[in-house]
Amino acid sequence: MTEDRVMMIKRLRMRSMRRGIKEMDLILSAFAEAKLDGLSDADLTLYDTLLTENDHDLYGWIGGQFAVPERYRALIAQISALAEGVTRPA
Repeated sequence: MTEDRVMMIKRLRMRSMRRGIKEMDLILSAFAEAKLDGLSDADLTLYDTLLTENDHDLYGWIGGQFAVPERYRALIAQISALAEGVTRPA
């Protein structure tokens, strides 16, 4: 049985707010609430893959401390745009 879009978005929202570090809970849950409904199916799948990455790597990518892997660049740019004030002062 394949997961339908509604259930996938619900699952991704839950995974976005139950992270390893509080900063990523805040960043990813805000992104999930604001953007998941509008993402394409391909971008939802990519976001699902992104959520398997280490939180410290994600935080470094979003905050600009580490180089972002090519496949995640556009998605990380969207997440970073909403993370102002969490990863760096506003």
